[in-house]
Amino acid sequence: MSGQPRRIALVTGANRGIGFETARQLTQNGVQVLLSGRTSKKVAEATVELRDAGLDVEGLVLDVTKEESIASAVEEVERRHGRLDILVNNAGIRVEEYGRSPSEQPLDRWRETFDTNLFGVVAVTTAFLPLLRASAAGRIVNVSSLLASLTTHSNPRSYVYSDTFKSLPAYSASKSAVNSWTVHLAYELRDTPVKVNCVHPGYTKTDLNDGDGDQHVSEGARTSVSMALLDDDGPSGAWVHEGENLPW
Repeated sequence: MSGQPRRIALVTGANRGIGFETARQLTQNGVQVLLSGRTSKKVAEATVELRDAGLDVEGLVLDVTKEESIASAVEEVERRHGRLDILVNNAGIRVEEYGRSPSEQPLDRWRETFDTNLFGVVAVTTAFLPLLRASAAGRIVNVSSLLASLTTHSNPRSYVYSDTFKSLPAYSASKSAVNSWTVHLAYELRDTPVKVNCVHPGYTKTDLNDGDGDQHVSEGARTSVSMALLDDDGPSGAWVHEGENLPW
């Protein structure tokens, strides 16, 4: 709105895929976006691509698995802006191999998956929470997956009930844990202007899915963007896709 300061958003894992598209769409909605990724080279390349398209974005190096990288990013955001209005925890990995049964997935893949998909989300969120509390209306969006749903996983009529998706137990469990973290944090922040929600982007064609999926990243980013721009009367502690609540 006219006269109000431009909202500041940080999107993790934004140098490609859904994160990159989320950064694009938020910028198109008048948000000042900090596009982050693990390496300065990839962040610079992604930032230049959006700037060449006429979009005003800032780059920020942030490895969600490295404590020192997170601390440095917090210091940089505080120096540049003094607050954070939107945090989109988009960074995530899928390192398990399709075609293996759940018990065949190595334990080190579980640890690697949780280090990014859960512990990275918790670490980044708690580190930036003071800056989010400094916002007049902070928004935290945690990118989950339909694979987080125990209800859907148990439904023989669901496409998730298949050898393909049952071969990703660590990824699925890490996203279930993200949903749980979302509910817990929303409770903690229930009496503040900060809203915390998780989203399912939809089965999107990205590198994480080896290019499989039934929708483009432009569609996959829509729910993250809508929840990042949530009005004051919007929900907190919800899990949604395209405006619809999903079964836990």
